[in-house]
Amino acid sequence: MRTRAAARFSRSARPNSKGPDGVRRDWLMPKLGLTMTEGSLAEWTLAPGARFKAGDCVFVVENDKAATEIAAESDGVMGAPLVAVGETVPVGAVVGHWDDSMLSTPAPAVVDTAATLTRRPVTPFARRLARDHQIALADVTGSGPRGRVRARDLDAVLKARTSTPPPTLVPSPPPAPVKPGTATGRLQPFTAVQQATAARLTAAKQDIPHFYLAREAEVSSLLDLYAKLKDPETEPRLTLNHFLVAAVGRALRALPELNRVWTPQGALELDGSDVGVAVHTEHGLRVPIVRDAGRLSLVNLARGANTLAERARAGRLAADDMAGGAITVSNAGMHGLTAMTSIIVPGQSMILGVGSVRELFRPDARGQPALRREIALVLSVDHRVLDGVGGAALLNEIVDGLAHPTRLLFD
Repeated sequence: MRTRAAARFSRSARPNSKGPDGVRRDWLMPKLGLTMTEGSLAEWTLAPGARFKAGDCVFVVENDKAATEIAAESDGVMGAPLVAVGETVPVGAVVGHWDDSMLSTPAPAVVDTAATLTRRPVTPFARRLARDHQIALADVTGSGPRGRVRARDLDAVLKARTSTPPPTLVPSPPPAPVKPGTATGRLQPFTAVQQATAARLTAAKQDIPHFYLAREAEVSSLLDLYAKLKDPETEPRLTLNHFLVAAVGRALRALPELNRVWTPQGALELDGSDVGVAVHTEHGLRVPIVRDAGRLSLVNLARGANTLAERARAGRLAADDMAGGAITVSNAGMHGLTAMTSIIVPGQSMILGVGSVRELFRPDARGQPALRREIALVLSVDHRVLDGVGGAALLNEIVDGLAHPTRLLFD
C-alpha cells in the first residue's frame, strides 16, 4: 500500500547507459525489494514531449507491498512510453524513453496519448479501487496536491452507494415486523483502505500455507533489567518490544539457514538479520523493517525502531522502509491478550505474535510452587520454506534470548 508522502522518498530512475547529451535514454523497471522480480506500471505522470526536472515523478510502479513514485535523476524531455498502464514487466525491462537533446529548444506540442496516459493526477491505489468498483474518476473531487485523487476521496462515493435515500414528504408505510432469526442492524461500509487491506490479507492467507508453533517465555530477568534501564526522560525511549526484536534478530544470526523466504525459483536465504515491526496507525497496519537487528546494540536498535514507528504513524514511510526481511514481530501485549496468532506479511515467511506478561505459579526444581512471569509467543510459519523442526529451533532460540536479556544489550 502506498504512503501519502511516497514521492519524498521515491527512488531515482536511471538511464541504462552513459553517453553524450542528445542520445535517447531508457527508463527501466526498478527493483524495489529484495525478492521483487517484476512490477506493474501503475501510472505515467508525464506525456511525451513534456519537460521534467530532477526529482519530478515520471511514472509509478506497484509490487505486492507498495506503490512507489519513480523520480527522474536529471532534467530531460519525456519520450514515448513502451509499457501501457496496468502491464507487468520484469525488473530491468525498458518501460519508456527520455531525451535531453531538446532542453534548449522550445518544448514540442504534447501528443495525445489518452489510451495509455492519465492526465488527471490520481494515485495508483485510488485508480485500482476506482477500476475495481467501477467509479468514474471524472466525478471524484481530489483532495491531494493539485487536485490529485486519493483513496480517501473514493470513500464518499462508496458510502453513497450503500446509504439510504433522503426522506420524502410522502409518508412511508410502517415497517414490516421482523421475523424471528432475521439479522437487523446498520451497514457500515468499508473504507477504501480497509477494502484493500482485506484483499491483501485474504490473498496472503490463501497463498501461504501457515502452520503455528507456541511457547511461553520466562521473562522475569528481562523485566527486572527493563525496570532498571527504562527512563522516560532519556532517549531513545526503551520498550519491551525492543528486547523482542533484538531476540529475534539474534536468533536469525544464530540460525542463518532459517532466515529464508519463498520465491518461485526456490528458497532465498537472506544475508542480513532484518526484522519487521508491526505498527498500528490511523492509515492501517504498517510494517517497517529494522535493518540487521541482530547486530545492533539495544540502544541503536531502539533508536532506529522508534524513528521508523514515528514515520509510519505520520504516513512518511518509503517503499524501502517496508521491503525485505523474513520475519515480523507483532506485539499485542499492551492490549492484555494472552496470545495471538497472526497472518504472515506477504513476501516474508514468519510472524511472531506476542501476548501480555502473565504472573503464574509453576513448580520449581524441587517441586515447590514458584512465581514466574511469562509471555506467550506464537510463531506463524510458511510451510513452503520451513518445517516444524526448523520453526521450533528458531522459536526456542528466541525464548533463550529473552531468558538471558543481558546478551541483547550490546552489538
